[in-house]
Amino acid sequence: MSMAPDGLRLPDHRGPDDLGRIESVPLSEWGLPRSTWEILDRAAALWPERTAVGVLPSMDDIDAPVTLTYARLRDDVVRLADTLARLGVGRGSAVSIVSPNTAGVVCATLAAQSVGVSAPVNPALSTERLGALVAAAGSRVLITAGPELDAGVWQAVTEFAPGSGIEDVLVLRPDNAVGSPPALSALAGVRVAYLSEAVRDSPGAATTSGPPQPEDPAAYFHTGGTTGTPKIAVHTHANEVAMAWSLAAHPASGSEGTMFAALPLFHVNALLVTCLAPILTGRMVLWGPPDGYRDPGLYPAFWRLVARYRITTMSAVPTVYDALARVPVNADISTLRSPVVGAAPLPDAVRREFAARTGVDLVEGYGMTEATCASAVTLPGHARPGTVGQRLPYQRIKAVDTHPATGAWSDLPPGEPGLLVISGPTVFAGYLRDGRPDADGVVRDGWLDTGDRGSVDEDGFVTLVGRAKDLIIRGGHNIAPAVIEEALLSHPAVTGAAAVGKPDRHAGEVPVAYVTLRGGADGSTGEELRQWAAQHVPEPAAAPKEVIVIDGLPTTEVGKVFKPALRADAARRAVAAELSALGGRARLAAPGAADNEISIGVVAPRAEIDHVCERLDGYTVHWHLVREEEPEVPEGETEKEST
Repeated sequence: MSMAPDGLRLPDHRGPDDLGRIESVPLSEWGLPRSTWEILDRAAALWPERTAVGVLPSMDDIDAPVTLTYARLRDDVVRLADTLARLGVGRGSAVSIVSPNTAGVVCATLAAQSVGVSAPVNPALSTERLGALVAAAGSRVLITAGPELDAGVWQAVTEFAPGSGIEDVLVLRPDNAVGSPPALSALAGVRVAYLSEAVRDSPGAATTSGPPQPEDPAAYFHTGGTTGTPKIAVHTHANEVAMAWSLAAHPASGSEGTMFAALPLFHVNALLVTCLAPILTGRMVLWGPPDGYRDPGLYPAFWRLVARYRITTMSAVPTVYDALARVPVNADISTLRSPVVGAAPLPDAVRREFAARTGVDLVEGYGMTEATCASAVTLPGHARPGTVGQRLPYQRIKAVDTHPATGAWSDLPPGEPGLLVISGPTVFAGYLRDGRPDADGVVRDGWLDTGDRGSVDEDGFVTLVGRAKDLIIRGGHNIAPAVIEEALLSHPAVTGAAAVGKPDRHAGEVPVAYVTLRGGADGSTGEELRQWAAQHVPEPAAAPKEVIVIDGLPTTEVGKVFKPALRADAARRAVAAELSALGGRARLAAPGAADNEISIGVVAPRAEIDHVCERLDGYTVHWHLVREEEPEVPEGETEKEST
């Protein structure tokens, strides 16, 4: 057990048997800070001259990061917090942040939480979606990338900010910006200023609103992909402090050396794993360039970064490690001990190739935004094949069976798969509804419905089966995509796999799979892989009807496989096959802007409409006929919808 001068204690957490000993001490007796602001304030008092943050403005010069000591980071946060307070931000007020990663975004996130609520938004979303999320958070102050940092984001802000309820826009420049900034567009009804100018007159004194309390909201994180309006999850300060503490204590995180960060700060992993947790132990975090792992220049230089900054820990998604496994090691990377992987299933091929390339095993974990970040992490040296690690201290995880008629839960014995539910101090306050957190429908008696299927053994090690919503239902028979994906990933040529349901007239849906292959595996075909999967899945019903080889699986901004796009593609393939079988002129319309939604346009001559309707009305997809441009077709007569 280690103890800081102020009384905060971090437990010895080295092996599976330590969990019971740790939890024999009430969480309240470990001396946790009361808020994320207190985490930073404490670090600045203990280690004022240590480097807290290093940020690479670009990959052009890896030896010239912008750096902040803990004392400087605290001072910058206080000055910005004071500025936000003068703009009317108070406890419970959201500050939306729309920007790629910079040192300014780190400061803005911590400052917003110290006086109000940080509400980061994925800057890659459409203008309409950005505006909707900012409005849903109720933000009156927006911190955003300016034209030098991200011209596309700035253009979007100029379009949605007027009339959105935003009163003040504070604009970020690149961390290495020099000279006078460009003039900013005037926005009707909105005050606009560069953030650096807005904080210039701040006295740097603590705000008068008082420090945040554990139950106060700290952050709004939007969840989900890029279709529909994402939900906004509310984290309290108690949620984030408990999460940061358990991560800092976990042996995968370690307490020494430099941590590398490059996931976007609108994602919980970036904030909790690579920001708040290392602040608790006074570590330096080296942040990659603004585009993070999406910057192609990062990969050729990555091993030199590890050697230059003696990186010991990092956090990324499987697609990142797949890319790194292809980069020859050209530097001394002996400091790298704990590369943590999560957010998506880890293909065995990626695990094997990364270890072969680096000599370092990946550390797998499992978590979700609604449980603040991580709920299970592999213990280095104690990995259990097939699991995503052991539950973290004070988080309870169990599998339950759901009664088909009543929806009631009943606990399942260890090792038996079912719906995974989580309780403990990191379960979120709820989704933001009408300005308040509401957990109704997602948390029952303190237990969070994860929507994931899996099992938990007697020692708290978690095995995932798949997302409940991703189940493929073939003639009423539930098939977990994971069993198909695991079968395909066992093929030596496959580097990525995703199974989805393809609409079927008779079975409702049948399984199909999309795969990516390693370079040079040109001899592997979809048919060969389909046969391989049929021989390796646990039951005939899970054998995919088709395996489609593609260049890359669609992913979200943080690297999760984006299955809605694959389900939409599978549906279009099913409809296209039906139209082809008709032998006429009916065809698919070109996909629209929302081509990841299962809403399919069909172009058909008037004479074939009845046949098309007869064939497609048997599918559980949304489709519509689009008028063929023929003079003899009256206005509106070929329009039909079927669900």
